[in-house]
Amino acid sequence: MRTARGSATMAPVEPSRAVVSGAAIRHNTEVLRSRTSAQLMAVVKADAYGHGAVHAARAAVDGGATWLGIAQVGEAVALRPGLPDVPVLAWLFSPHADVREAIAAGIDLGLNAPWAVQHVADAAAALGTTARVHLKVDTGMARGGVRPEEWDSFVRAALARPELVVVGIWSHLARADEREEPTTARQAEVFADAVARAEHLGITPEVRHLAASAGVLWHPATHFDLVRPGISLYGMAPDGSDPGALGLVPAMTLEAELTTVKRVPAGTPVSYGHTATVGATTLGVVPLGYADGIPRQASNRGLAVTVGGRPAPVVGRICMDQFVVDLGPDATERAGDVVRLWGPGGTSIEDWARAADTINYTITTQVGPRVPRVHVEEPWT
Repeated sequence: MRTARGSATMAPVEPSRAVVSGAAIRHNTEVLRSRTSAQLMAVVKADAYGHGAVHAARAAVDGGATWLGIAQVGEAVALRPGLPDVPVLAWLFSPHADVREAIAAGIDLGLNAPWAVQHVADAAAALGTTARVHLKVDTGMARGGVRPEEWDSFVRAALARPELVVVGIWSHLARADEREEPTTARQAEVFADAVARAEHLGITPEVRHLAASAGVLWHPATHFDLVRPGISLYGMAPDGSDPGALGLVPAMTLEAELTTVKRVPAGTPVSYGHTATVGATTLGVVPLGYADGIPRQASNRGLAVTVGGRPAPVVGRICMDQFVVDLGPDATERAGDVVRLWGPGGTSIEDWARAADTINYTITTQVGPRVPRVHVEEPWT
């Protein structure tokens, strides 16, 4: 509660919060560990898909993760002080990036293109040390990595630089979330061939890794030495299906406090463009909008939030900072009462994704920095 003026203890001013369960992340990590004999790299890129990288990483390590993966080198450097003893792989940097701080911090770097060999080796040489690197082969994603016909020369270039210690060979699956799609098996074959060619040239990798969440869940032949789950750590299925059927528990609940509650007569148009009209009812204003990552595309799509354990439909267009819900003609809610946008017992992240014609990954990842992350230990049931 807010205290008298001058007190050091004040209530938070933010009218919303993303409550993240460390217990849920630990549980999900344990579930994924039970599906493989490989080591597990917890992918905590993009602030752990919006959940908070340091807290999520610690929970995943407690659940059995032995590596951490994070896309951008700057993210890895920021994460390192909180987890100094866990191997970390980062793989996104440009030819102009200064990677010396990452090398000095003992962060492994993924090499995705021929230029990266010289770039990282020169940075390590400038420090008078070696850099641990993972060479990436493009097995069919056509994104990062060297194409198979260029692979041998790429491997030879890395071996020619004594400043590089090649500890990993890796790639990424393009369609593993399509459970019966044969592309995954073909990519695994290309990957195995690239590993064999690299070993013939003189590389003995510590880890070979190909599978992300969908590979872990549905394609055991892609597991190799290390798997890299991301979305599933946070209790979401990579194909948008029911996570509970996989034993996963969503880790984030998004809440806000009503800022306005008012009665309106029948025929009242709501929000920008008057795209919705309500009968005689009570409307509530939720102080979250597309600036906070709430997808505007989900406007007027039949979604509901949860207020007092019951659904309250979203009406009208979602605005930059707020949206309107229909609390019903007999509502007793007041300003300050808690609204749950997604979480246990109500609308799911997958519901929001379907309404916005997107994937569940985007829903939590786009929750903006104005929304505080509140980390708790209690699991959601």
